[in-house]
Amino acid sequence: MPLPELIRQFLEHLEVEKNRAVKTAENYDRYLRRFLKLTGAKKPGDITDELVRQFRLKLARTSDNGKSLKKQTQFYHLIALRSFLKYLAKRDIKSLAPEKVELGKMPSRQIEFMESDELSRLLAAPKGDSVEKLRDRALLELLFSTGLRVSELVSLNRDSVDLKKSEFSVRGKGDKIRVVFVSDAAREALEWYLGKRTDVDEALFIRLRKAFKDADDLRLTARSVERLVKRYAAAAGITKKVTPHGLRHAFATDLLQGGADLRSVQMLLGHAQITTTQIYTHFTDKGLREIHKRFHGKSRK
Repeated sequence: MPLPELIRQFLEHLEVEKNRAVKTAENYDRYLRRFLKLTGAKKPGDITDELVRQFRLKLARTSDNGKSLKKQTQFYHLIALRSFLKYLAKRDIKSLAPEKVELGKMPSRQIEFMESDELSRLLAAPKGDSVEKLRDRALLELLFSTGLRVSELVSLNRDSVDLKKSEFSVRGKGDKIRVVFVSDAAREALEWYLGKRTDVDEALFIRLRKAFKDADDLRLTARSVERLVKRYAAAAGITKKVTPHGLRHAFATDLLQGGADLRSVQMLLGHAQITTTQIYTHFTDKGLREIHKRFHGKSRK
């Protein structure tokens, strides 16, 4: 059977049997298509040690939109390939053994965090009492209050959020359900926004421009939220790149700096592995510098 057909079946396997998120399947599809394009492999038997070695080299020299692929992105390509080979082995289809694709250590993620004053300016950036400004203020506050992924945010309906209890359940990656909590600031912002809406659309966050009034689906898209956050970051005078995921980072670091334990933050973020959550610990140790300065070497004269 040709590789493109096997890849199609593998992606269906991920979605149906492994219950992976649609976004994960889309990413694996893109990575494996690039593997076929760069290597020219046609059938499972074409995948050899040497072919994978050449693939690694070509990945390192490949550019996407004029930029070299990040080390982490290259790593994800190899994860997808290894996962595909495991699928072939499970079906007794002869190809390269999955363990032959050495992954090595995951490259450290470079995350640019907002300072507390930048976060405050961002949350205060939507000024005015129009429905649009109230929506944007509620959206930003909810992202920071809950640590939601942007895909989780845009899928929310009005009846999803229990403002009386200030908490609600959300279905995240891998179809896992977790509970998130709404801060007083986010609850108040949502109440103001929902109280101003006159439409009957079920979506919590909707497009409000006249051009969209007759559209069947008014729900904000992930891309719309990304543009919205970028626009308010610029309005707040923040020069670093700010994304919806940046507010998820801010949520996590705020909890850790406030004294929350890593396991609790892992559960609130919906991370499957605590190693994913540990990326934040490098950015919550600022207080250790002051402790070291205050207490170290005091016994020496």
